[in-house]
Amino acid sequence: MIIKKSLILLLLNLPLFASVENLQLSTALEMLKEKNLELKISRFNEQMKAYEVRAVEGQSYGKLDLSLTGMRSNDAGNVFGFKLQSREATFGDFGFAEFDPQDPNILSLDPQALNYPGARNYYQTKISYMLPLYTGGKLTEYERITKSMQRMSQFDTQKLLNEKVFQTKKAFYDISLIQNYIYNLSKIIKNIKHLENIIENMEKEGYAKEIDALEVQARLAEAQSMYNQAKLNRDLAYQFLSFLLDTDVTSIIKVNDMAPMPKVNMNDVESNNLDIQKAKLGLEITQMAVGVEEANYLPTVGAFGEYASADNTLWNEFTQKDSYTVGVQLKWNVFNGGVDDANLEKAKVNHLRVQNQVALAKSGIALKVKKLETEILSKNADVKSYTKQLQFAKKVYENYSSRYKEGIVSITDVLIKQSKELEMLLKLLTAKNERNTKIFELNSMINIGEK
Repeated sequence: MIIKKSLILLLLNLPLFASVENLQLSTALEMLKEKNLELKISRFNEQMKAYEVRAVEGQSYGKLDLSLTGMRSNDAGNVFGFKLQSREATFGDFGFAEFDPQDPNILSLDPQALNYPGARNYYQTKISYMLPLYTGGKLTEYERITKSMQRMSQFDTQKLLNEKVFQTKKAFYDISLIQNYIYNLSKIIKNIKHLENIIENMEKEGYAKEIDALEVQARLAEAQSMYNQAKLNRDLAYQFLSFLLDTDVTSIIKVNDMAPMPKVNMNDVESNNLDIQKAKLGLEITQMAVGVEEANYLPTVGAFGEYASADNTLWNEFTQKDSYTVGVQLKWNVFNGGVDDANLEKAKVNHLRVQNQVALAKSGIALKVKKLETEILSKNADVKSYTKQLQFAKKVYENYSSRYKEGIVSITDVLIKQSKELEMLLKLLTAKNERNTKIFELNSMINIGEK
């Protein structure tokens, strides 16, 4: 029975360990939005802000309380109060039954019924309602501030999504670049092994030296080490992609190793950039905060009402012994030592500070966008140059390899040219990687990513 339960549990958990193969970038982005743990946490923060909005809005509807009190006491004040609230007090409770009009000491008489009453039960059921009628606009501003903070949390989630899209795309392009690098390295290793076979044959015929073979073997070991390191880097990229998607990814469908350049319109950048939008929203919030401080100079008005019934037996003769109280209260702070003045001026200064922060955000983002565009154009030129140099290095290596067979150049010369090919391959890979990174950063900045 235990084994059967274990098998069922294993089968239920199999999908959790399933791997994803041949993953497309578009599919990965959909998985990212659904499964990324950081995005889930950020959306929970959004939900919490939404509930904060509901909590503040609820204050405008007032507060309705229902209370049920049960007590027993023989305290003279309590017992007499209980009887009054139960509408059962009599003159006898004052000790009138003990009065003797003929007694000259009547004023000093100690009435036992009043001072030493018997214990009494007391049950009161009360409904009370309090409603703010006017708060000087403070409650309205609080509602606006909490709604703005909810919107700010949505901006935070959007910014986090852009960052994760950036990282996901970069992982795809990195893996594709590394895969191309591994492919080219494998061809280089194949050429070195081919050269090694040539040397072995030439050595048998006396046209090559043992040192030539050792030199080629050393270069082969170096190339194989680079090949193994590239595969480890690819595995690491897959691990990071799996972390982003919270799913084990074992293979992807390769993308073009050159990410497309986005079209940039500075007006759209100012409208869409999340940092600028957050700064503008922050400015609105500081203006609302000024309104909150200004409300301290105005009165607050509230209404309240109570309906209750009390008796020594729970809910006995409820409507016959009920009571009500209604009222309105106005409260207006006249003087508090200048605290309100200081807080208002502080809120105004903060508003001016954030105004400058908005201007700084606009100019700073515009500068970063221009800088990224310039850097991408520079990397485009590097990629074009390194591509041509790599093609040339391959041709030179092939030429020197043929000339080595003819005994015109040494094996050292051949390996130097082969090193140049490796150098150009690495430079080309690095330039493409840096270019893609800057393009993804630009995409995030102009906010044209996933909504």
